[in-house]
Amino acid sequence: MFLTFSPTAQQLKQFIDSREADSFSYEAVGATREPSPPDGFIVDHNRQLLGRGRTVFEKAKQAMRQWTMFEVPGLDLIGKDTPIEPGRNVALFAHHMGFHSLSSCRVVYVIDEPDRFGFAYGTLTEHVEIGEERFTAEYHPYTDEVWYDIYAFSRPGHYIVKLGFPYARYLQKRFAVASKAAMLRAVQKP
Repeated sequence: MFLTFSPTAQQLKQFIDSREADSFSYEAVGATREPSPPDGFIVDHNRQLLGRGRTVFEKAKQAMRQWTMFEVPGLDLIGKDTPIEPGRNVALFAHHMGFHSLSSCRVVYVIDEPDRFGFAYGTLTEHVEIGEERFTAEYHPYTDEVWYDIYAFSRPGHYIVKLGFPYARYLQKRFAVASKAAMLRAVQKP
């Protein structure tokens, strides 16, 4: 949904509440678990070395539980207090080029393994894109490294995004860079 005004906190809450009965905007729900994306989507895969050791891994997991990866300029996550659980909804409120977009997402699945933590969310029908994105923190015991990983497949979901496709791709790449930086800052805090 594109807006020429900034909605109030109450309007944002109503938007998220109104998405409860909404459905995913794509058929391949959960496909970020697979090595190959569904046909017809653009893939983005970004990784960031966060550091070494179990302490860094625990900090990364905590940061993800607090949605820290969305501490990105020009983007507000609506529902930061939402637990990361399948079926939970959040919204992304983006500010760009003099207008705003409001997009809804739903957590598809959660990964909670000894050396891997994360989740994927998918776009609902009220989103400017169509697709799914997975966020993980991974501990590699053999190297003691901790990595932050973002894997997504998407395509435009609104005619404005189709018309401004190069700019939409720029925003996606900018989000990945800023998200990796946010996670790096989070694990470096004492």
